[in-house]
Amino acid sequence: LSPGAKMGLFTFIKVMMILFNLAIFLGGAALLGVGIWVVVDGDSFFKIFGAISTSLLQVVNVSYFLIVIGAILLIIGFLGCCGAQKESKCLLMLFFTVVLIIFIAEVAAAVVALVYTGLAETLLTATVTPLLKDKFGKEPSLTQIWNVTMNELHCCGLNNYTDLTDSPWLTKHGSYPAPCCSGQQPSMQSLCSSSLLPCFLQGCFDQLLTEIRKNSGVVGGVAAGIAALEIASMVVAMYLYCRLDEK
Repeated sequence: LSPGAKMGLFTFIKVMMILFNLAIFLGGAALLGVGIWVVVDGDSFFKIFGAISTSLLQVVNVSYFLIVIGAILLIIGFLGCCGAQKESKCLLMLFFTVVLIIFIAEVAAAVVALVYTGLAETLLTATVTPLLKDKFGKEPSLTQIWNVTMNELHCCGLNNYTDLTDSPWLTKHGSYPAPCCSGQQPSMQSLCSSSLLPCFLQGCFDQLLTEIRKNSGVVGGVAAGIAALEIASMVVAMYLYCRLDEK
């Protein structure tokens, strides 16, 4: 290519880099804002979005999840946008490094999730089960998230209903939530007596795996799309970084 064509290509890629990362920055700001909204006024958020939020998202603490993701996107967007705009090799390299670390972490997490499902279950059990026993029925946001999750997935606890034994909910109400009762309609909000147990509903972990497998095509497509964007952004960042040496 002629010097003019190379400069034109450099300018075009630079502008695309700025616009792309500006969109990431704004998206991160939006997610961060929603996360803070959930922390400050979670009830109004769930009233508006609870019915259409996905089952998988409801299992995690939505507010902190959104805050973390939003903050990461803000950092990535800032580094990419400012690095391209100011033609800063330092910011471009930081952008490349951050995206590379995230990409490696995602690949590692995917491998662990696919190959070591048992390990993932053990780790979740070790962290989530004590949380349910200590906080379910005591912390409103966590209780609401799990009640909605158990209703939608027709499951009880992470592994089974015993995850809720000795929980503040059981201590306060003297009974398990409706989804934990054999034969109880998931749409019913009333409690059922603990005498109706044992419960034959499986835990939410197995149900989540079933949901993920049912939507594996969508999950795989989204994951592949994200990976492609990350690889493309790293290639573009490195191209701009190397081209700055030639200017």
